[in-house]
Parts: sequence; structure tokens; C-alpha cells
Amino acid sequence: MTSLSAPVRGREHPVPATDRRHWLATADDLLLATRPHASPGGALLRLPGPVSASGAWSDGLEGYARTFLLAAFRVRGEDGDDPHGHLERYAAGLRSGTDPAGPERWPRVGERRQAVVEAASVAVALSETRPWLWDRLDEGTRQRTVEWLAGIVGTSGYRNNWLWFQNVVEAFLAEVGGPWRQEDLDRNEELQETLYVGDGWYSDGCDHRGRLRTFDNYTGWAWHLYPLLRARIRGHALEPLHAGRLREYLGQAQHLVGATGAPVLHGRSATYRFAVLAPFWAGAIAGATPLEAGQTRALASAVLEHFTSCGALDGRGLLSVGWHRPFPRLRQLYTGAGSPYWASKGFLGLLLGAQHPVWCAEPATPPAWRRERVTLLPVPGWLVLCTPGDGTVRVLNHGSQRSLEPVPAARADDPFYDRQGYSNRTSPQLSPGAIAAPTDSHVALLDERGAPSHRGDAEPLHLSGGVAVSRSHVHWLDLPAAGGDDGEGESGGAAVWARLRRGPRLTTASVARGRFEVRLAWWDELPGAPGASPDAPPELAGTDEEALWPRCTGPFAVHVGGWPLAAGSAAGLVVEEGEDWVRVRRGDGTTSLVRALTGPVLTGAGRRTGADPFGPASATPWLRSRGHVAAHRVMATLVVLSAAGEDRDLDAVAAVEAGGSGPVRVRWRDGHVDVVPRGREAAR
Repeated sequence: MTSLSAPVRGREHPVPATDRRHWLATADDLLLATRPHASPGGALLRLPGPVSASGAWSDGLEGYARTFLLAAFRVRGEDGDDPHGHLERYAAGLRSGTDPAGPERWPRVGERRQAVVEAASVAVALSETRPWLWDRLDEGTRQRTVEWLAGIVGTSGYRNNWLWFQNVVEAFLAEVGGPWRQEDLDRNEELQETLYVGDGWYSDGCDHRGRLRTFDNYTGWAWHLYPLLRARIRGHALEPLHAGRLREYLGQAQHLVGATGAPVLHGRSATYRFAVLAPFWAGAIAGATPLEAGQTRALASAVLEHFTSCGALDGRGLLSVGWHRPFPRLRQLYTGAGSPYWASKGFLGLLLGAQHPVWCAEPATPPAWRRERVTLLPVPGWLVLCTPGDGTVRVLNHGSQRSLEPVPAARADDPFYDRQGYSNRTSPQLSPGAIAAPTDSHVALLDERGAPSHRGDAEPLHLSGGVAVSRSHVHWLDLPAAGGDDGEGESGGAAVWARLRRGPRLTTASVARGRFEVRLAWWDELPGAPGASPDAPPELAGTDEEALWPRCTGPFAVHVGGWPLAAGSAAGLVVEEGEDWVRVRRGDGTTSLVRALTGPVLTGAGRRTGADPFGPASATPWLRSRGHVAAHRVMATLVVLSAAGEDRDLDAVAAVEAGGSGPVRVRWRDGHVDVVPRGREAAR
């Protein structure tokens, strides 16, 4: 991790100091709000909202298990004090859910795979509350619970963070005299090490070519949380291996939360919201964090306040599927109405008693909030641009993707992983039309009909200082016609496609300085194709995959999409344009700007409705080359997201020198020069 920093611009945000009593009250409110939705015996919690792919039966177990985790942290942290009788209700649910002949029985692991996940929460909760719940249960309920949990023993096939669910369940079973297998734990430890990449980062699985590219919040709220929970089940300290990796991770993860408490919206399961706090609390509990106690308190308080003040709880006090307010399009297939309650992990800090320094120390500003900086995170391939003065964090993505299953052909880009940029003020556009034809925070080649390419598998090439370079083999999906200007008619064009066409390689580069990014793009043919670069490696040439699909040979225009902004209505987003620039301005002063630095361009802004969790209306500024762009020719664009955009932002870059096939030089207004390698140099 490297950083380039400068003094904070603009106002500084006050450091929050939410006390422990507020956290306890919030936990109680969350739990009490779910009670009306429990089944008569308390085993199934059927919350209002969408049903997951696992079905309503599994979702009922999920609601029980994830809220039980919250109740366990709350009661354990108060040394058994339970004024609202939370544990009595979960004990009753345990009796009903583990009764194989009862009307509220839980699905077993062999019946619903999702039961593996929920079994881990049940095991952790039972361990944390053992003196007040497990030890007071009748023997029959204890035996039935062991039998239900034991369904995970001897199972295999886990390829990502799920291995930790088996680890913690079998750890609890071992503690209560149940069955467990050392072979399961040894296999999981071996897999864990194959998925550890470095600097505290795990890839949550590998892609279909065996590459480790899936970096997201699961590194924190799964890979770094469950080792601590297992250690607590066993009654010992966190192992040095895991403690060291957690400390490294937190040194970087702090840069992904803005000074307003807003985390970057990136990756799957974003609806877990303040679960992003789990690794920060884990570090405080284990003594494995680079943050001081007051800094952890400030960061955690800011995140909790951010979500509770922005509508994460609906009028009934329930957590909805969404980011701020309800937004069902944020869900994945496995997301049900109970899924958001993995936000319970964000209350892990309640395990720290009232006298712990985290709760007693004066809140202090975390290091990431002190200075405007560009931070390079080499493992995920991210440039992180933090401007604490306006609380904005931007991630320029040149390394992280999600592609876990072998697939017969390329698919639409995953909007949660494959965009060029992510931030804590914006979201990828999530409507069917936006997914089918990506334009926001995206660089694309436009075919003869003007359709944008998909990024596909991106390969990191260069990461140094404030410069990141990656390339991908782009493709197009020819979709059935869908009604509406946004391609969002009833035919669901984003979900199916009629034909795939392969394109050339597209290289993109980000040059970051302060809040500014210069985004570069150029394309070249694959090795062996007409016009191919002699410097290009031959790894994709002549493969069977290439022979399967027709090629799109151009000519191509280049599209560069800026940051999307959302508002309560279309009138709240004003589009301003000049000859070579376009800016979207929101009423609160937030702006998204793109300006061409090379070549003549067309400008515009794409408007959508219902595509953005931050608001019903959204708009994305874009530039497109005026005419076709030849192979190897560099297109350069200034891309800016700012909470208080200024006209002088247009002149942030003095010049971009991109002649010939040599390095590109970006000259900034203050005289600083960044050099971007090309050809063989970029791959070093």
C-alpha cells in the first residue's frame, strides 16, 4: 500500500462519538421490530420483502439466525443482562426449529444449502450466550440442536468464505461433545491458504481460469471475522497468523470509509450495510488493529449514524433490502427479506465491555480521514482517492472482478465488480438496460450501431504510485429487442442474449491526483489478427474460445462514462455542457464531470429512472469520440466526482502527451508529470 497525500481541502467533518448505550438501544430496537414477524413457536422469522432463490422456508431460518446473532452480541456484552427477554424467545425458537416432527422445523443442510450459512450464526450465538441459554436448555433440545448442526460435518465443496461456516460449527460441536472431523478442518485450512493473496486480502474464490480476482467486503466481514469467532468458541486468543493479516487489512480498509461514515458501495451483498464494521471491531477485540481505540470508535459511530440517518430502517424499524432506503435491485439471487440482518455483525463491538478503551477513549480522527490522498492497494488493484474535506472516497478498479463458475461464453459485466470506478456517493446503475448496455463509470468501444462493449475479464498490467493500467478482451451481447428508451421493457433483455461477438483488446489507465482522474483508453487487435501489436502477448490467440464466436472488427468509436449521480427527481440533476466537457450538477452541489483532453468528441448525459439506490432519478455524463478511433490511438478524459465542483476543475490538466507508441505523459496544472507505460512496459 502506498499513499500520495496533501492537506485536507474544504471543511472538516466532526468526529462522531456515539456512546455504548446508543448502540445497545439500537440493537434492542432492531430486535423488537422483528418480533411481530416471528412464527408462533419463534423458529422462523418471516420478514416482509423479497423471497430468495432458496425459498421462504429457508428465509425464515435466515431471519431467525441473523437476528439471534445480534441478540447474542447484545446479551453477552452485558454479561447476561437481558431486560427485553431476547434469549427466551430464541430458546423457544431453538426448541421448535430443531424438532424434526414440528410444524416450524428448520431445513437441514441436505435440504437447503443455505442452512450451512445460518448454522454458523446459530453456533456462534449459542457459544456467546452459553451460560444463559445453552446450559439451561433441556437435554432433548440440546441433542436435537447438535443433530441439526452436525449435518455440516463431512460436507465439502466449499470454494470461498463458506469454509468458515463449517469451521465455526464444528468448533462449537467439539466444545459441546458433538461430532466433528479433523479432515474437514485440514481441508479448509489448505483451501484458505490457496485463496490468500497478500496484504491481508483474500480472494473470495477463484475465477474460471483459476485466478484470484474477487476482492470485496467478504474479506472483512467473513475471512477476518470468523477466525476471531472460532477462537472465542474455543476460548483462546486469535491465532497470530490471523491477527497479523487482520491488522494489515484494516490498515487498508479504513481508506474505504469516508469521513461522513459512508462506505464505498462495491461488491455483492451491499445490503448488509454496517456489517462493514465487523473487521474493525474484530481488530479491537483481538488487539490486532493499527487504529487507536478512539479512532475505531469514531469510524464505527460514523458508519452507524450514516445508515440510520439515511433511511436504512423503514417506518416499522426493519432493515430493508437496499443501501439507504429500500431498493430491491441491490439484491442477489440469494438475498431474502432476512438477509440484511447480517448487519448484526456491525454490532460485534458490544462484546467489548463498557470499560473497554474503545468505549471510554475520546473519539479521534482515523488516519485515512486526516489528509487528502491517493492510496494504492496493490492486491485488489485499486487506486483509492480520499478527500476528507467532502467525505468522498473513490475506488478506481484495475484488478477486482467476480467470475466464479465455469461459463460456456462471456456474460454481461457484473455491475458490482466490473465498472471502472466505485465510490461512497454513487452506485453502479442497476436497471436491466444499464446492465445490458453499460455506460456508467465505464470505458467501452462502440460498434457500428453504437452499442457499448462489455469489459469482460480484466488483466492488471501496472500499479505504481498514482497510476494503474489494465486491459480486457471486450465483447458485445446482441440482445432481443426490449421496450422503452432504457431497454427495460417486459422482455427483460438484460437477462438473455441471442449472440455474442468478440472484439479487440481495450487497455485503460487511471492517473490519479487529489480528486482528479485522467482516464486513458486505447485498443489493439489480438495477436494474429490484422493490425495486431507486435508487443502483444499471445495468450488469447487461437484458443478454442476464440473460434466459437464471430468477431467484431470495427471501426470503433470510444465511449467514456463518468460517475452517475442520483436525486429525488430528474429536475434535481442539471446537465451543463461545453464544447469538450459535460457536467451533471445536483442541488446539494455534488458534481460529476468529464472533459476531453484529446481529440474531438460528442458530449451528453444519460438519464435513467429506478436504476440507482441513492435516488429515483439518475444521470451520467459521457464523452464519445467524434468518429472512429484508430488502433493504438490514446483517448484521454478528465473524470471528476466532487461534493462541491468548481469551474477550475476543467483546467486541472495542462496537457496529455500521447504521440507514437511510447509512454503517455500527463502534465498537471501544478507542473507535476505522471508517466503511463504502454506496450511491453505496461505489463511489467
